[in-house]
Amino acid sequence: MKKVVVIGGGTGNFVVLSGLKHHPVDLSAIVSMADDGGSTGILRDELGVLPPGDVRQCLVALSDSSRLMRSLMNYRFETGGLGGHSFGNLLLSALEKVTGSFEKAVEEAGRILSIKGKVIPITTHEVRLKMILKNGKVLEGEGQIYKSEEIEKGYSSIFLEPQPVVNKRAIDEIMNADVVIFGPGGLHTSLIPSLLVEGVSKALRETQAKKVFVLNLMNRRGQTTGFKVSDHLREIVKFTGKDIFDNIIVNNSLPPKELIERYAEEGELVTNDLERDARVIPAPLLHNGLKELQKGDILKRNLIRHDPQKLADVIMGIVHAS
Repeated sequence: MKKVVVIGGGTGNFVVLSGLKHHPVDLSAIVSMADDGGSTGILRDELGVLPPGDVRQCLVALSDSSRLMRSLMNYRFETGGLGGHSFGNLLLSALEKVTGSFEKAVEEAGRILSIKGKVIPITTHEVRLKMILKNGKVLEGEGQIYKSEEIEKGYSSIFLEPQPVVNKRAIDEIMNADVVIFGPGGLHTSLIPSLLVEGVSKALRETQAKKVFVLNLMNRRGQTTGFKVSDHLREIVKFTGKDIFDNIIVNNSLPPKELIERYAEEGELVTNDLERDARVIPAPLLHNGLKELQKGDILKRNLIRHDPQKLADVIMGIVHAS
C-alpha cells in the first residue's frame, strides 16, 4: 500500500483527506500548529493548550465513525459561555489536559473517531506566526495575517516565534512517503508556516517521494491579488530552497459567472500561466453543489471549493504512477 503524506492546515487538509480516505492508501496528515483564530485562539490563551482547530478538521476528515460523531466534533455552540467554541476543540483541549500531552490527545481522539490514517502535529511546541510588512507594521498571529489587506504591498519577513523544534514523527513520515501532497490552503497562514518549522523544507528536498503542489482555487484579495500559478509556486520556493514539485494540480473549470461576480470583492480565481510546464495537471476540480455558509465562516468564497473526490481521483493517478 502506497504511503501518502498530506501537509498543510485547515480546510485544505480536510478536502484532500476526506477524498483520499476512500482509496487504498496509507494516509498521514501533518498539521500546521500556527492557528490562533476564533475558538482555537481563545483556548490557546485561556488554557495554555496547543491549537486544536486544524487537527480537529483532519480527524473528522479521516473518521470512519458515524455521521453523528463527525457532526458532534464540528458542532459549534452559539450562545453562553461556550459561544463560538466547537465541541471537538473542547474535547482535544480536555484530552491534552488529562493526558498531559497534545500528541496523546490526538491519538486518543483518533481512536474515538476510528480514523483511517494518522494525524501528526508538525511541532508540539507553542508558536506564534508573525509577519513584518515592508512599511514596518507587525502582524501578530495567523488571525491578523489572514485578515490583512496590506500584504500584497510586500513583507520583509515571516517567522514563527519562538522557533519551534520539529516533531520527529513528521520528518519520518515525509522521508518514508511515496507521495507528499502540499496544499491547498492559505499561502501565508497554512502552507508557509509548515515550511518555517526547521527541518521540514530539508526533508522535502531530500525525500524520494513524489511531491505534489495543489493550487488554491482563489486568490485572497490584499494578499495574493492577481497571483497566477507561477506566483504561488515562486512564493513557496522561497521557503523550500528549490522547486521541489514533481506535479502541480490546477483547477481548469469555472464556477457560475454570478458566483464569481458575487465574491469579486474577496478575491479572484487563480489562473494557470504554466500551460507549457509538463508537471502541471489541469483538471475540473470544483464542487458542483453549494455549501451553506456556517456561522463563524469568515469568507463567503468558501462556497467556491474543491470537490474532495475529484481531487482525490487526480492524486490517485499520481500515486499509482509513483
